[in-house]
Amino acid sequence: MSTVLRGVPVVPGVAYAPVIRPGRLPSLEGEWTGEVPESDRSAQAARFSAAAAAVASRLRDRAALASGAAAEVLSATATLAQDRAWLGAAEKRINAGAPAVRAVVGAIEQFVDMFTQMGGLMAERVTDLNDIRDRVLAELLGLPEPGVPVPDVPSILCADDLAPADTAGLDPTRVVALATALGGPTSHTAIIARQLGIPCVVAVQGLDAVGAATMVLVDGTAGTVVVTPDPVIAGEAVAAAKRDAQRAARWSGPGATADGHKVAILANVADGAAARAARLTAAEGVGLFRTELCFLDRDTEPGIEEQADVYAEVLDAFAGCKVVIRTLDAGSDKPLKFAGHPEEANPALGVRGIRIAAGNPGLLSRQLEAIAAAGRRTGNAPWVMAPMIATAEEAEHFAAQARSYGLTPGVMIEVPAAALLAERILHHIDFLSIGTNDLAQYTMAADRMSADLAVLTDPWQPAVLSLVAMTAQAGVAAGKPVGVCGEAAADPLLACVLAGLGVTSLSAAAAAVQGVGARLAEASLTQCREAAEAVLAASTAADARAAALAVLG
Repeated sequence: MSTVLRGVPVVPGVAYAPVIRPGRLPSLEGEWTGEVPESDRSAQAARFSAAAAAVASRLRDRAALASGAAAEVLSATATLAQDRAWLGAAEKRINAGAPAVRAVVGAIEQFVDMFTQMGGLMAERVTDLNDIRDRVLAELLGLPEPGVPVPDVPSILCADDLAPADTAGLDPTRVVALATALGGPTSHTAIIARQLGIPCVVAVQGLDAVGAATMVLVDGTAGTVVVTPDPVIAGEAVAAAKRDAQRAARWSGPGATADGHKVAILANVADGAAARAARLTAAEGVGLFRTELCFLDRDTEPGIEEQADVYAEVLDAFAGCKVVIRTLDAGSDKPLKFAGHPEEANPALGVRGIRIAAGNPGLLSRQLEAIAAAGRRTGNAPWVMAPMIATAEEAEHFAAQARSYGLTPGVMIEVPAAALLAERILHHIDFLSIGTNDLAQYTMAADRMSADLAVLTDPWQPAVLSLVAMTAQAGVAAGKPVGVCGEAAADPLLACVLAGLGVTSLSAAAAAVQGVGARLAEASLTQCREAAEAVLAASTAADARAAALAVLG
């Protein structure tokens, strides 16, 4: 008998394969007892420091071989592995007589509790911290590094949650789908699954009971995991999904509905390598260049010329095409050491995005100067946008600065206040870009990493889409473009709804570009508008998705 488990759909597609599960460390009970003599404590501290350094070095090496979202999360995890706060807490315990293993566990527990209480984006780092703990412990104990096994046959990875370092290293020919009991639609697991282009469902109830080697069918469109399905039915579902994927692979752009209404299909990138990879798809440009991800491991601010070199790589990759560069979206879960972030009770609601400029005179102006220099050097005039804008006054101030460098200014709509004031904000700037990840979190007052609240942070939530509609209509009235660069733009079905709401461009992970463009090309603008109207009338995210399917098929 098959069993259907339900979760939150993240990446569309269907896969049928046996389950694999991440390896776990053996019991450490024997390592907890006793005190270390004072004469041996310096040696224990040295062992610990060497283990942490080895883990960080391996993560950095893997980051150097990766690109895009995979490279960014590996780099961020490597930085966290060498963070002085938790290293100092562990060393303090060792100096007080604790064995290194017990010191690591205690120090990580201290910061896990702290991050959990802070909530918001800081709570997302709990999985990272636990992953670092396990890797350092394995190094100390001479055990194989924990993580995801490399399967002999294509398999489906099921877990409570997945550390970014594990997800970033997956081979999509061997791990053909992901399902987690925890996480949300904007978690690291979800973002990297989109980059890999494999089906993904998160917050799956009852997944813990599914053992390794069990055959399951993951449907990333419906948000289901079917345990021991009928093999014939499962095979038919996979074959139908493959036909859809093959049809999408043949799409060559440009972005438009079936009746010719243009909607630009763009790519989200993190560096030059990711931009060059995205250029191999049918992406018409870059809708989001996340500049802060280039500098997460820097202790000092990069100079103007160094920044210009980085930005020029992306502009060169998409020569003659639209490239939207976001200014530093630092703070919260992406702290930049050179920005001097203050200690905050709730960083997700604190000094992040454009707000860091107030405490760092010259940081924004130097970045704008570097962006302008890259534009002159490449002959590709970039658009530039500011994150975390909440007021029309902030938009006006940013626009004046950007224009002083000859740049085309825009802002991100991530804060509900900005969506409500979109008409006023558009008086000052030339375009808007909606970041649905943060917009959903702030609109629904729900931590996007909470499995218990994953339904609330689903981009299909009618309240979130109502704010998107309000923003898009303000753009139509002003005759200015409004794009979506959040993960919602990677959902082919939702992309059609967004077009119906009046969105003029969709920017997604490179792996999602073909699927989004192909799906949009199958629907007329009238159908997209009918689907959008039906979605806005829905009461729940599930009802909204069903309403869109009823119109668009």
